Amino acid sequence: MRGRALKLSAPRRLVNDLMRFSIGVPRVTVQRQMNLDSLVRARKALRSKPSWTVLFLKGYALLAEETPELRRAYVKFPWPQLYEYPLSVASIAHEREYEGERAVLLSLIKDPEHRSLTELEKLIQAARSRPVLEVKEFRRALSIARIPTPIRRLIMWLGLNIGRQRANRFGTFQLSVYSGLGAESLNPLTPLTTLLNYGLIGEDGSVSVRIHYDHRVMDGANVARALERFESILNGPVADEVKRLAQGAAVNATQEDSNR
Repeated sequence: MRGRALKLSAPRRLVNDLMRFSIGVPRVTVQRQMNLDSLVRARKALRSKPSWTVLFLKGYALLAEETPELRRAYVKFPWPQLYEYPLSVASIAHEREYEGERAVLLSLIKDPEHRSLTELEKLIQAARSRPVLEVKEFRRALSIARIPTPIRRLIMWLGLNIGRQRANRFGTFQLSVYSGLGAESLNPLTPLTTLLNYGLIGEDGSVSVRIHYDHRVMDGANVARALERFESILNGPVADEVKRLAQGAAVNATQEDSNR
């Protein structure tokens, strides 16, 4: 049957290159069924609710702050070794429209553990809504995608394997979810040490949370303990910050009523 050949677009070349480097990572998945009832109740109290992406991002960054393994990477230059970063850089996957095609592009947020939920929400919304070429990481990635393949892959290899540059170019962990579309990814690929995703969140706060990790950097027991701690962080410090947002919103509403 005669079909037609389609030239690879810049976004498709980016995905192909990332998959090329991801396939060589010995990736394992650990899942935990969580109950986030405290966080769900705190979020419901807000009229303008922070997205679940932001809540999980902040919680995972706090987890990585106290779990050094989540801030480490396996790099090959100048020889195979583990490289540990002093803070996290989150890599967030976004689906954007570019030149008539739906493209998956990655934005970076440095030091998310020390940013407020409000600031994180603004950064993510900017990456989702600003013109594609106005987002620095998107513009840089699409420019690299147009470089001839051998040179482009050499640049990516160096970016992934020079410890000091890796976090600046690719981040220390990735967050990619489809739960907003009513689906969940069970076997995502990434060249980074960990990828966090989660499923649909029930009314009672039940949700499946997964960390996909590079077995060269850590072991499953470390990840299982990290997931247990992650649940405590989401229901503790993250839920507490949401409650403070609700209290601040209530105070502002009272002041506005008294000024009328």
